[in-house]
Amino acid sequence: MSGRIKRDTVPAHWDAAVLVCGKCSRKLGGGFGPKGKTSLAKLLRKRARGKGRKADYGVIETPCLKLCPKGAVVAIDGRAPDRWQLIRPGEEEGRIAERLGLQSPSLSGNGSLPEMRRASAAADS
Repeated sequence: MSGRIKRDTVPAHWDAAVLVCGKCSRKLGGGFGPKGKTSLAKLLRKRARGKGRKADYGVIETPCLKLCPKGAVVAIDGRAPDRWQLIRPGEEEGRIAERLGLQSPSLSGNGSLPEMRRASAAADS
């Protein structure tokens, strides 16, 4: 053996995962953010503190989800996969986050998830 550790899992700090239809996003060519030029996925990623698996939540841009609404982007909260959200350009960022379940204390700026986990572990000991 080469001495490398083989893993079956890798830890992530995600509290949630959001799926965003990439085809819908490309069709709109932006529509979100203060100037209306940002894609939904990019807006949500900027809102999450951290990057990649160290972010508060994950934003995964998918291939076409086969719903294809006119003038909207399909987004799915991974904790509620039975309710697909149609997000229209110009919708307020806070409202989008609320609809996608990204308004929990760890996601709204009242302490990061890693900080909350450390505090919880300290309280348990």
